[in-house]
Amino acid sequence: MTTDTPQVLGWREWVGFPDIGIPKVKAKVDTGARTSSLHAFTVEPFERDGKQWVRFDMHPLQLNNSEVISCEAPLLGQRNVRDSGGHEELRYVIETTITIGESRLKAEVTLTDRDTMKFRVLLGRTAIRGSFLVDSGRSYLRGKKNPSIKRQRKA
Repeated sequence: MTTDTPQVLGWREWVGFPDIGIPKVKAKVDTGARTSSLHAFTVEPFERDGKQWVRFDMHPLQLNNSEVISCEAPLLGQRNVRDSGGHEELRYVIETTITIGESRLKAEVTLTDRDTMKFRVLLGRTAIRGSFLVDSGRSYLRGKKNPSIKRQRKA
């Protein structure tokens, strides 16, 4: 969604991926990253009706691998992505709808295993360009966690 006045995001926000069945997941807004990335494991390309698709599983909650969401999406292709440590990885790329609060936008998203990372989603600058500004000192400006998702804490 593009508006005349950009909305403000915090450095972390709850985002959804309705096209692939992910209601809400915590994202780090990273203007240093060009492309957005989504946690994915058991990634498998396949063909459907003559088109390339990809299926994958993901853990939507930080520090919790017990909940798994299985996803499928049309495949745009593969791209080499360099992480913050300078390592290159060939990743599958999909285009999907991302919801941030009441806003909906289409964005390219790479799939990678983010199990060791604090956030299951990295929201890159290309996805938010023109629609959002980032206030690095604030969090969750576009809405709080979905009440149906509960984080389980270790005792």
